[in-house]
Amino acid sequence: MVRSRLTPVFLSTGGEPSFPDPHLADESGMLAIGGDLTPERLRLAYDQGIFPWYDEGLPPMWWSPDPRAIIDPSHLRISRSMRRVLHKLGFAVTSNRAFAQVIRACASDRPEGTWLIPEMIEAYEELHRQGDAQSFEVWQADALVGGLYGVQRGAAFAAESMFHTVTNASKVALIAAVTSLFAAGIELFEVQFLTDHLASMGSFNIGRAEYLARLSEARLKPIRLR
Repeated sequence: MVRSRLTPVFLSTGGEPSFPDPHLADESGMLAIGGDLTPERLRLAYDQGIFPWYDEGLPPMWWSPDPRAIIDPSHLRISRSMRRVLHKLGFAVTSNRAFAQVIRACASDRPEGTWLIPEMIEAYEELHRQGDAQSFEVWQADALVGGLYGVQRGAAFAAESMFHTVTNASKVALIAAVTSLFAAGIELFEVQFLTDHLASMGSFNIGRAEYLARLSEARLKPIRLR
C-alpha cells in the first residue's frame, strides 16, 4: 500500500497525547500543529522521532525531517588543533550541573533569533527535573562558556541545541557528550539537521526510515545517566 503525504495534522490540547505516523511528514519535515508541551506529549514525540520547533505567538509545530543527522564515536572527528585546545585552554566539563543556565544560554544572543521561547524552556526544564533531559556544561575557571542539552529516551539521545561564549567551547561540549554518552550505553545520538559545523565534527545524514527503525530499538533499552 502506498501512503500519501499529509498536510500537517492539527492536534488538540488535553486528553491522551497522540501524533500521526512520522513517515507522513510533508517535504519540509512538518508533521503536525497544535497540542501542548506537557512532559507526556514531549516523551511521546521523542519516542516517535518527532520534535517541536516554532516561533513565539504561534501554536506548537511538530517535525520529523528526512534525512536526519546523527553522530557516533567512530565518526567523531577531533582535529590536531582541537586536541591542543582540549589540553591547553583549561576547559572543565560537567553534566547536569547547570541545565537551566545551559538552555537559557542556548536561547540568548543569537542574531537570527531563537525558537527557544519561554514556554519551550519551561517544558524542557520540567523534562530535566523528571530525568528525561540532560545537559553538558563547559567551564573555564568558574564561568560557564559552552554547553549543550538534549532529550534522552532509553539508549537514544536527541541533542537539541548548544552554545559557546568562548571559541571551541561548543565543540568541547559535543565531544564530551558523544564520548561519555556512548560509554554509558547510548546507541543513537541525533543532532537533527546537518550543518557545516556539525559535519566538520563528523555528523552525517541517514534516511528518516533508518533513523526511526534505529530509534524504535534504542529507546526501549534502559539506560540511567543520573
